Amino acid sequence: MRRLLPILLATTLIWPCCISATATEAPAGQAASYPALGLPDAPVVLEEWSDFLCPFCRRHFQQTVPQLVERYVQKGALQVVFRDFPIDSLHPTAIRGHAFAHCIAQSDAESFWRLHGSLFNRQGEWSRLPDPTAFLREVAIELGIATSVIDACLADETAITAVRASVEEGSGYGINGTPAFRVYRRGNPGEAVGVSGAQPLARFEQVIDALLAGEEVPEPEAPPPPELPDWAKPEGRAADPARPGFTLRGDPFKGDSQAPLVVIEFSDFQCPACAKHHAEVQAALDEEFVASGKVRWIHRSLPLRSHPQALLAAVAAECAAEQDRFWSMHESLFTTVERWGNESAESTLVDIAAENDLDRDRFADCLGRRQPLERVLEDIYDGRSITETVPSFAILGSGSSGTLTGPRSLPQFADLLRKLLERENTPK
Repeated sequence: MRRLLPILLATTLIWPCCISATATEAPAGQAASYPALGLPDAPVVLEEWSDFLCPFCRRHFQQTVPQLVERYVQKGALQVVFRDFPIDSLHPTAIRGHAFAHCIAQSDAESFWRLHGSLFNRQGEWSRLPDPTAFLREVAIELGIATSVIDACLADETAITAVRASVEEGSGYGINGTPAFRVYRRGNPGEAVGVSGAQPLARFEQVIDALLAGEEVPEPEAPPPPELPDWAKPEGRAADPARPGFTLRGDPFKGDSQAPLVVIEFSDFQCPACAKHHAEVQAALDEEFVASGKVRWIHRSLPLRSHPQALLAAVAAECAAEQDRFWSMHESLFTTVERWGNESAESTLVDIAAENDLDRDRFADCLGRRQPLERVLEDIYDGRSITETVPSFAILGSGSSGTLTGPRSLPQFADLLRKLLERENTPK
């Protein structure tokens, strides 16, 4: 019987199983060098594409992986392969953690898995550090990793290249968010079954059990009838009586808090289509529907990975909101994108904030704090539950709801709102 090694993944979590420093499957022409849990000849392989600073990845690590290990890995049926997929636009610090962990894995797989657990469990300690080097060193020392290995890995720039290559490979499979998974019978990576998101154990069981039995993988069970997400329910969009112009969740809005229709716009300040909507459509909608008390308009941010400064701009808008200047900053961000949409974005945004009568020092300090970023990340996770496109709009009334994905012309948008308002005013 092959010996199973105890692996300490976190201070309170031990997964007893066999480990392998490399996975047995790799892209054509590329050496297999991915940290893996499980026997190297396990019949089913699960590739996990993950970001150490993604909260959904942490949830998968904390809740689902222990169950997969107990049910499949310890029994020799499954090998779990960790693949790097840090998302720079959301978590700019993450790539350093991934590169460090990747390097550690090449010399000591057991140390990698212990570091892996610490990086997930201690997300809040390093997610906004400009340079996480000191944190990574501290964690590695606490885990008993040799200082010579730590120093070599902190200086290893080739590890960053390897991590970026992993992201590029994952993107080639169509992966654009984390966590994401490819599950396949050993030797058949080309027939991988994709699983997206932090799915419950039941979905992984469906896929793995079918592959182990040599059967077709069943389609995911039909979801229950759709229910409004929490952020779209009346309580989720309720106005904050203590803070006029903001919801209880902290989202800025304009219009009457008792308006019969609510539009929640998910937008990206660096998106040309969003700027077009702002310039050509929004003012007329505000005049006809918002100013008249018919529609309340709520802003939420959904910065895309393809727009490198959009995340920072969304944080800037949150910082402006802290000084009750959200809508003036909102206007400036759309009209001055050619000024801030470059590598000098942060200093330029501070200048733009001052032009909008914000306290410069307070604003600059806010840009470096974790809380406004957390609010933007919450917007992103909520927005991605309905769309990957900006601008998009959730339109909510007392008796109906729906979404518009992508921009619309002024006549199309206005006509839709008129029809929905007519429906709201029709006796039930």
